[in-house]
Amino acid sequence: MREREREREREMVGPVRPEFVLFGSSIVQLSFGDEGWGSILANLYARKADIVLRGYSGWNSRRALEVLDKVFPKDANVQPSLVIVYFGGNDSVRPNPHGLGSHVPLQEYKENMRKIAIHLKSLSKKTRLIFLSSPPINEEQIRSTLSKQLGDLGRTNESCRIYSEACLEVCREMNVEAIDLWSALQKRNDWLNVCFKDGIHLASEGSKIVAKEILKVLREADWEPSLYWKSMATEFSEDSPYDPTGVDAKTPINVSNWIFQESFQWD
Repeated sequence: MREREREREREMVGPVRPEFVLFGSSIVQLSFGDEGWGSILANLYARKADIVLRGYSGWNSRRALEVLDKVFPKDANVQPSLVIVYFGGNDSVRPNPHGLGSHVPLQEYKENMRKIAIHLKSLSKKTRLIFLSSPPINEEQIRSTLSKQLGDLGRTNESCRIYSEACLEVCREMNVEAIDLWSALQKRNDWLNVCFKDGIHLASEGSKIVAKEILKVLREADWEPSLYWKSMATEFSEDSPYDPTGVDAKTPINVSNWIFQESFQWD
């Protein structure tokens, strides 16, 4: 066992940073593309934390439970500092008459999310959790973009609301930080037109809302150490004569904390 740990340590890229894991279905898997919320976090936490993607399109909470020990082994040498979890949209679809598909009954969904939270809490005393509830959907856009490939998905905005509230209820019971995405996206008057690429998956404007809600939790959470990006140390941030110089060609400028993010200001 010790030899295996040494092998893993030799393979790791150092220095070791805090690890943030994004765990969920397609809302997570696609979050690193097209100005997605995962890529926003990766940009803000560059030189501060490693953002690790564990997203699986089409998955429900049942499939998540099947691999929980493999994705988050309790005997891992390094445990994540933060896990952001999203399951629920696929669970909420209408039951398939042949017993197939991703539907999970509401009470089972709630129990599955409890089990996921219990397992993740057991990883370490310093592992923090944020659960994302099911976002709303644009049913008309889904019919125009996805119905030819997938038929009637059996997903409604009302079913998303019900499963969103179920997720939030579980998180309140278990003292887990949660974000009500179903409500957050609909605070924009034009949410139906700008938040989605296909009625389900998030466009840039939808991802910005998700990222801002996550950053709000991280900023306000009473966690020690803080996981808010502005409060975390920047790797190799010391001044150096090799830093670029200013307009006078004499004054070094330390750019280690610069955020190269156009057209949007992050708190």
